[in-house]
Amino acid sequence: MPLMVKAASIGGSILVILALLVAVLKGVITLIAFVTGAIKLLLILAFIFVFAAVGYMVFRSWQARKTT
Repeated sequence: MPLMVKAASIGGSILVILALLVAVLKGVITLIAFVTGAIKLLLILAFIFVFAAVGYMVFRSWQARKTT
């Protein structure tokens, strides 16, 4: 019986270490995906802001030219 317990403890330890490694890797991949998504969202918002700013500047210059 002690031989089976020793063998099960070694195999069980390896399985637990592998399970913990997989869990950590899943967490890291999730974190990287979240950060990448946040960066993509910020880039999209920056382009929308630039597009709106250019449109506002064109509208103001068109209004200024219209009044003169």
